[in-house]
Amino acid sequence: MAQRVADQFAEILLAAGVKRIYGIVGDSLNGLTDALRHQGKIEWIHVRHEEVAAFAAAGEAHLTGELAVCAGSCGPGNLHLINGLFDCHRSRLPVLAIAAQIPSAEIGSGYFQETHPQDLFKECSHFCELISGANQMPRTLEMAIHAAVAQRGVAVVVIPGDVALQPAADAPAPKTSALLPAQPIVAPANADLERLAALLNGDGRVTMLCGSGCQGAHTQLLALAQCLKAPIVHALKGKEHVEWDNPYDVGMTGLIGFSSGYYAMLDCDVLLMLGTDFPYRQFYPRGGGVRIAQVDQRGEVIGRRAPVDVGVVGDVGATIEALLPRLKEKRDGSHLDQAREHYRKARKDLDELAVGRAGKPPIHPQQIAKAISDHASDDAVFTCDVGLPTVWAARYVAMNGKRRLIGSFWHGSMANAMSQAIGAQAAFPRRQVISLSGDGGFTMLMGDFLTLVQHDLPVKVVVFNNGALGFIEIEQKSSGFLDFGTKFKNPNFAAMAEAVGVRGIRLEDPGDVERGIAEALAHDGPALVDAVVSRMVLPIPPSITVEMAKGFTLYMLKAVMGGRGDDLIDLAKANLWE
Repeated sequence: MAQRVADQFAEILLAAGVKRIYGIVGDSLNGLTDALRHQGKIEWIHVRHEEVAAFAAAGEAHLTGELAVCAGSCGPGNLHLINGLFDCHRSRLPVLAIAAQIPSAEIGSGYFQETHPQDLFKECSHFCELISGANQMPRTLEMAIHAAVAQRGVAVVVIPGDVALQPAADAPAPKTSALLPAQPIVAPANADLERLAALLNGDGRVTMLCGSGCQGAHTQLLALAQCLKAPIVHALKGKEHVEWDNPYDVGMTGLIGFSSGYYAMLDCDVLLMLGTDFPYRQFYPRGGGVRIAQVDQRGEVIGRRAPVDVGVVGDVGATIEALLPRLKEKRDGSHLDQAREHYRKARKDLDELAVGRAGKPPIHPQQIAKAISDHASDDAVFTCDVGLPTVWAARYVAMNGKRRLIGSFWHGSMANAMSQAIGAQAAFPRRQVISLSGDGGFTMLMGDFLTLVQHDLPVKVVVFNNGALGFIEIEQKSSGFLDFGTKFKNPNFAAMAEAVGVRGIRLEDPGDVERGIAEALAHDGPALVDAVVSRMVLPIPPSITVEMAKGFTLYMLKAVMGGRGDDLIDLAKANLWE
């Protein structure tokens, strides 16, 4: 049989190292899926919702650093990809999205299911093009792959179903080396290094703020911190790369961070930002007393969160190696010692909240998170939903250099955790993958819980079942609003899991937590833990602002006046930890 465009498309994907595609089949995708069936070398992961397909591709790309692929049929099919693709793009993950299109002759006619993906996906991609004929396809697909890999983001190829069935045009066989450009190491300019060294060699106290750009530079970070006698604060995306085996780490900053990280950044003379675009400006040093230096391989992010005195474009590891010979080792370690002691106290206070007593429900979510961390394997992959599961993961899941932590940390989407876990488990079938899901996030895309059964993916899903959109409630209360529209009437998730063939464990008593978590993680196959946790636990931020204090006071007044005084009693009990 003569080769079709779809067959040629599948060959290029194979040459690019693609091992699987996440998606839902449809008439406009039939040519491509049939080509994949004939080829037999790329797995089709049949999800229940295309948004999950995009998030699953994100999970795979995050772990492997390699190109991952998702697909959707015309109109509503590929439109469902868009939220997950925004997450991939903002997280700088190399993902190719295949957006099938209506018959080419009907484009522009208002045809059934017609949309214009080449316009819709532009904001969440580096490359987005329509393939209008067979002679255009090979080059367009190859350029899309180049863009996704080289620019670390999303590329979208739009292809009408009839074009996929056309006879393929003659084209050279694809070559892997040409399709997958290597990532360059960006070396800093000598003049910039001299300016940075001059700033750091001064008498000022230095604090380092480290993000995901520090991946692979752990050894260099510790050498720099030792030289500068500098505490290391990490952003959430830097957690998996920075905090482990790090005697200089003093915790995370930000709304869900530690007080020690917050104050180490404020109480310094020089803030050195390494591989981070930490977005929350209210957590940066205030006023002109603190000088800021920033190192990042992306020049466009330097200075966009806080004014910098020295900006250096370069990879973190390469920059530190070039910088160290220019530095004078500091002798005064008092700033570091003070920050470490503050961190020790903050860590102790948090750990005390993760202890439960048998027969004294409700379970505090901190206890669940710590038990998961304690019982998980050394190379476990953790995914976490946005909101409170992210808080508990950030504070209680311990990293060690082999574990990984994935979330929607830039886009902030709900329902990402189980979806990303699907991609992580598909890419690494023998690795332990744990989804820390909120009840809101889990139920939003709950249909794909069935994908774990269909594809025999042994993901462990832990649902923090507090019967509410917990983080939204806290936001409402801290702003002085009564909580509204946040409550859920949840089923017994464990019983639901058992009904579809998944091991289900329901936890309601603190005394059952250790046993239940250990049993779930040891299960040979997918498992779900329905952890019924307190809805009233507050993730206290590292700094309580006047506005927050006013907001909670106003909330309490409204609650009393509105006859909801019992809520205040429950809130007090939960946070006094009787």
